[in-house]
Amino acid sequence: MKRYLKLYWHFLLQRFKILMEYRANFFIGAISTVFMQGASVLAIWVVMRQIPDLNGWSLGEIWLIYGLLTLSKSINHMFADNLWTVGQSYIRTGGFDRFLVRPIDPLFHLLADRFCHDGIGHFIVGLVLVGAASASLGIVWTPLKLVYVFVAVLSGGLIFVALNLITSVSAFWLMNSVPVTRVVFETHEFAKYPLNIYPQAIGIFLTWLVPYGFASFYPASYLLNREVGLFFVWGGPLMAAVFLFLGYRVWLFGLRHYASTGS
Repeated sequence: MKRYLKLYWHFLLQRFKILMEYRANFFIGAISTVFMQGASVLAIWVVMRQIPDLNGWSLGEIWLIYGLLTLSKSINHMFADNLWTVGQSYIRTGGFDRFLVRPIDPLFHLLADRFCHDGIGHFIVGLVLVGAASASLGIVWTPLKLVYVFVAVLSGGLIFVALNLITSVSAFWLMNSVPVTRVVFETHEFAKYPLNIYPQAIGIFLTWLVPYGFASFYPASYLLNREVGLFFVWGGPLMAAVFLFLGYRVWLFGLRHYASTGS
């Protein structure tokens, strides 16, 4: 573990050296996502101006849900964005072969090969939303709640990574896994809102099959003192561990069936 942490730090430093060669591009990329997310937040504000109460949820409470999900998504975006393009950028070109001839885990090498600075904008937006929502809702931040938010956001980020990993494995057969990954990834849009506003089937789907609810709705419910059940409040780390294990097993299965381009 210590060796891999040192290696990742080395990869990260090299990535930032590359990014700093074009500083304007770095800052534009990081800030552009702030404006994109800002447009979504503005849309929610416009809707909630017309419907102040969404099945018992106020604008501030929805912003809290949205902010927590955005923080979790930012982790995936910064540290695992390479999973999106493993097919078209590595497997199709034959570049994936270099991961197989080096004395480190191929999945680690794939993830460490690129840090996506666009995720910094997502993190900033998420942080601002959670801060603004907690101020408007009068949430009292105790040490336990701060630790809980850290664990919940980290668990949510790992759930994003695990689901992207599971779907990206299709690249070993399809060469381009983006459509498959997008189908699952885009369902996180439902998790930007309270799960209890949807039909029960969608709530079950976002809890057990594609558990984005553990990155947004359930942590927010705990912070707002809403009753959702002990497991749903604290089950995020468990769900992250289960899906990461499943994702890694699926990855190993795909790796065993990988065939080089031969070029």
